[in-house]
Amino acid sequence: MFEHVKKQVLKIDGTTMDVISFGKGKKPMVLIPGLSLQRIKSCRLIRAYMYRAFSGAYRVYVIERKEEIPQGYTIRDIARDVARGMKMLGIKKADVVGISQGGMIAQYLAIDYPKLVHRLVLCVTLSRENEVSRKVVGNWIRLSEKHAYEEIMVDMIEHMYSDRLIKKYRCMFPFLAKIGKHKDLSRFTILAKSCFTCHTYEHLDEIRCPVFVIGGKKDNILTGEASEEIAEKLKCELYMYENLGHSAYEEGKGFQERVLGFLEK
Repeated sequence: MFEHVKKQVLKIDGTTMDVISFGKGKKPMVLIPGLSLQRIKSCRLIRAYMYRAFSGAYRVYVIERKEEIPQGYTIRDIARDVARGMKMLGIKKADVVGISQGGMIAQYLAIDYPKLVHRLVLCVTLSRENEVSRKVVGNWIRLSEKHAYEEIMVDMIEHMYSDRLIKKYRCMFPFLAKIGKHKDLSRFTILAKSCFTCHTYEHLDEIRCPVFVIGGKKDNILTGEASEEIAEKLKCELYMYENLGHSAYEEGKGFQERVLGFLEK
C-alpha cells in the first residue's frame, strides 16, 4: 500500500504547506489531524498505515498547517488555509474527518466553505473551550514557552491514552520524548494558543451537511461532554467510547469502520 503514499508541498502566502495523500479510491477524503509536536511529513507512512481502512474507497489527503504562521493565528484562519489547499489540490468537494484540533478546524470549514464539505466527521473535539481544555492546553503552552519539549510529550501521552496503554508502554516514554525533538517550539505555541479561538457552538446550526460525532467519555483533554454537546446542538449521530478518552480514534475498536459506515450511507 505504501507505493500509493505521496507527499506534496503547496506554496501559500510566501511559505509552504505539506500534504500527504494515499489510497486507491476515487472519492476524496480530507483528514485534518490534531495538534501535535510531530509533522506529518516525518510520519507519512505511519499515517497511511493507521488509516489504511479508508484507502480502498478514498484518496485520503492529510493537510498540515502552514510552515510559517503568524502570532494570533486562529482556528478560523487555519480552516481558510485548508480550503485554499483543497482548491489548489483540485478538490471540489470531499468527505472531511477532523480529529481533536482538526475537528475544530473542520467545523469552521463546514461553516465558512459549505460547498467543499460533503459529509463531516468530528472526532474527540469541541466547539467552545471549557475548564479542562483551558487547564491542559494552557499547561502545554507554558511548557512550550519554557522549551520543555520532553515534558510536553509525556504530558500529552498521559492525558491522551488509556491507563492500560500507558502502563504497557511507560518504559518507552523517554525514547518517545526524544523522537523529532525541536529546538524551537514557537510554532507549536501559536498553534496551541489557537485552540482558545474555537467559538463555533453558536454557529453549529449553519452546518448543512450530514455530521457524525465520535467522542471518548474519559477524554481528559477536551472532555467527552464537549463531543456530546456538539451532537446535541446539531441533532446528529453520536457514538461515545465509554471506557476511552482522547485517543478513541486510535484505541477505539471499530473506529474506522464506524466512520466508513456513516460516510457510505
